[in-house]
Amino acid sequence: MDLREQISGLENDLKEVTRLLELCESKRVQDVLSQEQKKIEKELSQKRLQTEQRAKRDSGDTGDTTVKGYTVKINNYGWDQSDKFVKIYITLKGVHKITAENVEANFTERSVSVLVKNLDGKNHQMMINNLLCPIVVEESSRKVKTDMVLVMCKKNMAKKWECLTQVDKQYKEKDKPSYDENADPGEGLMSMLKKIYSEGDDEMKRTLNKAWAESQEKKVRDDFDF
Repeated sequence: MDLREQISGLENDLKEVTRLLELCESKRVQDVLSQEQKKIEKELSQKRLQTEQRAKRDSGDTGDTTVKGYTVKINNYGWDQSDKFVKIYITLKGVHKITAENVEANFTERSVSVLVKNLDGKNHQMMINNLLCPIVVEESSRKVKTDMVLVMCKKNMAKKWECLTQVDKQYKEKDKPSYDENADPGEGLMSMLKKIYSEGDDEMKRTLNKAWAESQEKKVRDDFDF
């Protein structure tokens, strides 16, 4: 399986985990799914970086493409929007002083990543997955300004985004009592949990087993109390 297929598979897994997080009501199961979501996001980021480096080698770029130093994750950023674009603001002191080639931005229909290389001996990386709505990859871009990177994501449809990602929307609506009485959200959830269990490491399996055992004990206690 080549890198593109691996990335596609990881993106599909990430969408499924996010969907299940939206359906899940159990805090313990939410924690398990959130751990799995972070693992997938990390692996997806690594695969995309490998793809970028391979593309540079294949294009005949003989420059130094090695990412020197260590990489820190960008967690603080702001965003707003216009009718046509979602704008993400990343503040990095001195970013305008490094070469433009050291500021990379990559887009998919539902994600954006930024890698700033060799800024004060460190690399800075931002990864945002599961954007609320699709974007137009070909018309999205990044601009370097004084002490700032501006990421311009072209909206696929000119409508207002209530938040930046699907996960943000999930947390925003978590307390809303809305559900379909005729639907069976547990069916898809159980299927995904089985997949996580079969593919997970020993720690993940222990966590799931403990959660299941505690839920069964609670059910038995409730039956006796009744």
